Amino acid sequence: MEIYLAVFIIALVVSLVLTPAAIWLSKKLGIMAMPGGRRQHGRPVPKLGGLPVTIAYLAGIVVVYQFLPPVGDDSLRLRGIVIGSLIFFAGGLIDDIWELSPWVQFAIQFLGAAIAMAHIVFIEVFTNPISGETIWVDWRPLAYLITLLWIVGIVNSVNFLDGLDGLAAGVGTIAAIIFAWHSIRLGQEAVAAFPLAMAGALLGFLPFNFAPARIFLGSAGAYILGYNLATLSILSPAKIATALLVLAIPIIDGLWRAIDRIRQGRSPFQGDRGHLHFRLADEGVPTAWIVLGYYGLSLAFGLVALFTPGLLKLILLIILSGFLLSLLVWFSHRTRGIS
Repeated sequence: MEIYLAVFIIALVVSLVLTPAAIWLSKKLGIMAMPGGRRQHGRPVPKLGGLPVTIAYLAGIVVVYQFLPPVGDDSLRLRGIVIGSLIFFAGGLIDDIWELSPWVQFAIQFLGAAIAMAHIVFIEVFTNPISGETIWVDWRPLAYLITLLWIVGIVNSVNFLDGLDGLAAGVGTIAAIIFAWHSIRLGQEAVAAFPLAMAGALLGFLPFNFAPARIFLGSAGAYILGYNLATLSILSPAKIATALLVLAIPIIDGLWRAIDRIRQGRSPFQGDRGHLHFRLADEGVPTAWIVLGYYGLSLAFGLVALFTPGLLKLILLIILSGFLLSLLVWFSHRTRGIS
């Protein structure tokens, strides 16, 4: 437990110290999120938040390798996650500076996912939530396809979620802590330390990102957060179900927006203010209330995922999905002109 605490605190302190420097550097280099578009901030905001978060995360990972080095297959898998994180950070940073096209961004995401799979991070087993039976994906190409869709889907869900001050960073912190808790219960010592490093990095960043934000995560921050949540959720039994519950709102919201854009004859990758958090903000709900509501729901469903059997998880996921889809459909019909 002392090592876990050290990983978390070091990542947190590094993030706290480096985030003001990232704000200064972002202003110095002119890497700013300008007012307009789907966000409605009233002034230019630095968007190099991925830099302190990534450095702080890697600082925590150094502690892991120094005092709790992974063994066996986990050594290869976690190395792949670190390498993939660097790819996602680099690609996201380039996007923050030059605003890449959606297809180039997808190429970067596919490369990061391929690196994970090359280090045997892929989805090959499921648990039947009704019978508890283990279901193996025997055909490797299908396992790769499922993994690719999972990683790219979670990365983009987190990227879509990063629309209100403190939203993605806070939900990501909660998800990472839930993942760490789940891994500790399963005896995955080194695996548990990775999400703790991410949680510490995000928590140190959050005071500067909460409303009114002084810095945004940017693509680099959203990418590395989404990639780690996606890949770390693969490394233990039942953690994908946990991820689905903790991240249910951004996942369902992202899928609905893609479908709704296609229905309107638009690109599914075109950003807009149709996401649930934007809809609520446009209805006049204060940003802090929306963000704290997301935090509460993510925490509640994360705890449910930890302490309930698989069938109950499935039932809750179906109920939550139905409610969210009904709300999103209602918003779409009510304010069609906005989206």
